[in-house]
Amino acid sequence: MVKPAKTQWDFGELFTAQVTRRVLTVSELTGQIKRLLESQIGSVWVIGEVSNLRVQSSGHVYFTLKDAAAQLNCVLFRGEALDQRELLQDGRSVIVQGDLTVYEPRGQYQLVVRTIELQGIGALQIKFEQLKRKLAAEGLFAQERKRPIPKYPQRIGLVTSPTGAAIRDVLHVVRKRNPALEIVFVPCRVQGDGAAEEVAAAIRLLNEFNRTLVPVGRVLDLILVTRGGGSIEDLWAFNEEVVARAIFESAIPVISAVGHEIDFTISDFVADLRAPTPTAAAELITEAVNASRKFVTDAPGLMALRVRRRLATEAELVQQLFRRFERVHPRQRLNELLQQLDDLQLDLARVPKQAVQTAQLNCRNLAVRLLRFYPARVLKQRAERFVQCRRWLQERCRVLLRAKTDRLSGLHNRLRLLGPEQVLARGYSITTDAATGAILRDASQVRSGHRIKTKLKKGVLFSRVE
Repeated sequence: MVKPAKTQWDFGELFTAQVTRRVLTVSELTGQIKRLLESQIGSVWVIGEVSNLRVQSSGHVYFTLKDAAAQLNCVLFRGEALDQRELLQDGRSVIVQGDLTVYEPRGQYQLVVRTIELQGIGALQIKFEQLKRKLAAEGLFAQERKRPIPKYPQRIGLVTSPTGAAIRDVLHVVRKRNPALEIVFVPCRVQGDGAAEEVAAAIRLLNEFNRTLVPVGRVLDLILVTRGGGSIEDLWAFNEEVVARAIFESAIPVISAVGHEIDFTISDFVADLRAPTPTAAAELITEAVNASRKFVTDAPGLMALRVRRRLATEAELVQQLFRRFERVHPRQRLNELLQQLDDLQLDLARVPKQAVQTAQLNCRNLAVRLLRFYPARVLKQRAERFVQCRRWLQERCRVLLRAKTDRLSGLHNRLRLLGPEQVLARGYSITTDAATGAILRDASQVRSGHRIKTKLKKGVLFSRVE
């Protein structure tokens, strides 16, 4: 084998095999960590307290999930289809599910959030959603099956706890707005074990009671199922399937008023009408009667007001007819024609005079234009401008010549000051080799006995080195 020729740049092996090593860039190392986290950990559920919540203008939500010993950066992207965004509040303990990854530009690991739940109610919420989907698929929530609520109920059934705040609120509103309303009260428990069965039994009992009243013409107009506010665990009896079935099977329209305005239960979806609170439900039931009472009270005043408005309208109509009659009267028409005749006479007298004035103005304008372009005047103006330009040019040339002369004189003086004669005049001298004429700048350039030449401002000296 022919050995390749070496060049001047061939230095051989700079590093031996023992000292070579693999060096990663920051991006490569971060990428390996990201792939490791995503493959080994991936999707996780994490519980913690929300802090440093920030909602950017882009729609992305950034927050920190922390506990007593550590914290985790989290991000909820705008495009994530998630309805529980409002659960994120500083200081609130939540359970989140997401994918663990690394944000490479900053080299920090973070959780990309997919699901959010409040701590402690995750299982109940899942159960609620499952039952909601099941009943919706069976048509229990369909709008077409919901019945209208009677506008003027005379007798209602009430299902609630006898010791709760809901019954007090309902009775207070009914006594105030419609004392004549009859209430058939069926007490039951509204929370705890067995409460759902008691609520369903109360609804069925009212339906059986109503069937016994039908022959005598005394029926229940609607049923109100209600209780006050509380946690999701307190309201859970109204999320049970047995209550939803009882409401759906009821032959009497049902109003559900459970909890506060922000609380929604399965019974709210099945009922014919949902009220946000027990007080609001009582107000809805007595609204028509209360409004009618106010209408009857205000009726005399309203009737008098409407009569006065009708009389005023008729009087205005008569006035309009009278004004229309005046406008079409022959005398009015004759006056208008006479006024038009006067206007035409004025226009006829004004038009010739205006035409004469316009012609005179045009003549004056033409005379001014003719004088402006008179040849003698134009030549005189051009001659004066020529003289001015020549004077300006001469003056400009003198100024430039003077400036160039001054500059040349200055450069001559600077050159003269920098010349060798001026240096010699200040006491300096130039020493050269007498034989070769080379200028000597260092004592090592000569030896002992060497002949040198020294030039002064006036004259030359020859000397020998000792």
